[in-house]
Amino acid sequence: MRIERVTEVSDELMAAFARLVPQLSSAAAPTRDEVAELLACQNNTVLVACEDEIVGALFLGLFRSPTGLHAWIEDVVVDAAYRGRGIGEALTRAGIERARELGAHEVNLTSRPSREAANRLYQRIGFQKRNTNVYRLDLLE
Repeated sequence: MRIERVTEVSDELMAAFARLVPQLSSAAAPTRDEVAELLACQNNTVLVACEDEIVGALFLGLFRSPTGLHAWIEDVVVDAAYRGRGIGEALTRAGIERARELGAHEVNLTSRPSREAANRLYQRIGFQKRNTNVYRLDLLE
């Protein structure tokens, strides 16, 4: 298994998103144009885990605020057939390293409580549960 940084849209990547996104969320898989836009932004990094095909993915976004450069990991997903093999950990560690390379002073993420294995992984790696509330305002309704 290898971790790669994605720099351009490919049919393989689109097929992987079509297969992986439904395993993560009820959201629709991104379109080719949406993926191209995602990859064009210099503050975004998409990492994939590859065996014979793409079996996992992670999104890392950076943003600057008055308190510094922050990194946020989103949409970590490993194909159900490949879970339990350390792929999620390898993706997450690669995301952390990329954030470090880019100068971020922290990496944040969220994970639903029902994703017990993912929560154990993040804590094992060193993420600490924050005493905060996460709020969302849906603008698409």
